[in-house]
Amino acid sequence: MAANTTRRHRSRYRLSTIQLHYLGNQSTGKCNVINMAAADQEPHASAVRPRSYHDKGHLHGFLGAVDDLQKAGVLQDVILEVEGRRFPCHRLVLSAASPYFRAMFTSDMAESRQKTVVLQGLDAGMFGEILSYIYSGTLHVSLDKVQLLYQAADLLQLDYVRDTCSSYMATNVECSTCVDLYKFADVFSLNIVRKRGLQWIDRNFAEVSSGKEFCSLSVNQLTEIISHDELVVKEETTVWEAVVRWVQHSREDRLHHLPSILPHIRFNLLTPYKVLVISDHPLVKEDPGRSAIRNVVKTSNLKRRVGMDTMEMALICARRNRFDPREGNEVLWMNPGEGKYIRCDYNISPFEGTVTSDNDIYVLVAESRKKISLFKYNHVGNEWEKKSTVRKEPENVQTTDLTSDYLMVINGHLFCLTGTYSVVVLKKYNQHTNKWHTCSTPGHDGRLAGFAALSCNQHIYLLTETELHCYDPKEDHWCKKTPPDNSPDIYSAVALGTEIFCCFYTGDDLNKTIVYDTEADQWHELSGRLNTVFDISNVVLFVLENKLHAVVEGEIDTDEFTDVWRTQVCVYDRCEGVWREISVLPDRRWNLNPLMLPVARMHLYLNTSHADTQVAANPEGAHAV
Repeated sequence: MAANTTRRHRSRYRLSTIQLHYLGNQSTGKCNVINMAAADQEPHASAVRPRSYHDKGHLHGFLGAVDDLQKAGVLQDVILEVEGRRFPCHRLVLSAASPYFRAMFTSDMAESRQKTVVLQGLDAGMFGEILSYIYSGTLHVSLDKVQLLYQAADLLQLDYVRDTCSSYMATNVECSTCVDLYKFADVFSLNIVRKRGLQWIDRNFAEVSSGKEFCSLSVNQLTEIISHDELVVKEETTVWEAVVRWVQHSREDRLHHLPSILPHIRFNLLTPYKVLVISDHPLVKEDPGRSAIRNVVKTSNLKRRVGMDTMEMALICARRNRFDPREGNEVLWMNPGEGKYIRCDYNISPFEGTVTSDNDIYVLVAESRKKISLFKYNHVGNEWEKKSTVRKEPENVQTTDLTSDYLMVINGHLFCLTGTYSVVVLKKYNQHTNKWHTCSTPGHDGRLAGFAALSCNQHIYLLTETELHCYDPKEDHWCKKTPPDNSPDIYSAVALGTEIFCCFYTGDDLNKTIVYDTEADQWHELSGRLNTVFDISNVVLFVLENKLHAVVEGEIDTDEFTDVWRTQVCVYDRCEGVWREISVLPDRRWNLNPLMLPVARMHLYLNTSHADTQVAANPEGAHAV
């Protein structure tokens, strides 16, 4: 029986070495039988026609199946114990996801043979989040756990989790978090987060140094901060007062550090009287080395800080035909409350702009009727540098639709929204490739006449005649929000905190402002109206030094035939609920584009080849010279 079976297998093997090749000869009907290669000879690639197929759903399906096995508790072969909590897992899955576990389970370590492995130095809650990510591919991050999550990922060598946490921290640096995130980044050498934290501390030093978190800084971190030239303070006494609060927070432990701290305070920038007051301060008198400290006070010769020579100012352009380069390009940097105006003449005329948290100023410029370009301001040279072309229409394409462009920034990323009466396109700028990438489009009703767009609370908002749309840049997704009642034409809109302030045109009324709360998704009317001695023809809202301002333009009635135009600036007093006039702009017609007043910290002594410093006009009407 065995012999017969063997012969049958051999017979099959011999037959497999012979291939029939039919030579098509329909006229003769003949065919030839050809004995091909032996069994060990590989067929030619063209004969077997190899091709690879990629199952796009395999990876997602495989990961989902693994997650299902974990949830069902099937095939688990190891238990990880963290802070007393037990986590049944799969060695293979853990080893594939983490080099830390791969080394643990594939080496001769004792853990490779243990059924239960105890992990030290991890938070049980964060390890649960890590396991959820390993099995599902989804990572949940929030401010209250991002630091513990980063530490766990750092120990387990999970690069994606570590990089995601680092990016998340960098994009969530603000006044309330900058000190804490700076300290964490300093310990773990997260350069981007550390740099961003220091920038926020520098630019908001007066506010940040008054908080409790500031007093938790180490002496090295404190001296690093107060030694910065970029510190935004109007007077050096602000730095001294911050040091005093830091020392008094733990006087016994910190007083001996005072001699090493004081050399970083720029006493030469203080008046002799203030230096005398500091020399007689109780902290200085109590310190054993007070004679050395007094010597530091006398010999200090450090340069002025940036904040002493900068001021938050808004940019406004002279009215002109933006498509005609032959007209002038005068702009005005202004802080009406401080009575400061700086006139400059550049080689461009911006019509839209925005400012990043790093104080980088970007504007849009119409280089022709068909070409819109992005320019960035050079603070050192007081000049504009072209970065990219935002859009360029073919010369042979004719359109009757009016186009509006809005430039916005979210977490340091630039967005440009371009719209006509019926079409909206949103693009995101990649500074590394210098290219714009198209984002998703809102599902609007097509009625876009008189629309406006702006960024607020880490989102982009598009206001139309009938709808309000909200864009989430993290999800690249639009959704609808509650529009205002009886939506009229939008004249101007600006964001302040988590609120959007809008000025609408309702019949003959242009002095009413309504407010949208982005967190509550609710509208209400702002108390108080703009009252002027002239009929208001245009209003532009902007935020300067964290206060709501309005540039108001109108024609004054006179007995003469010549039109007299007046442009004044008002500030809103939220405590009193009233608008107050604070200044009149220097003589000339200004281009009051609804969103054209970007606000940035500006050097008060700009390059004199471009600048002409002006004094303010007073509310009674004495115009600048």
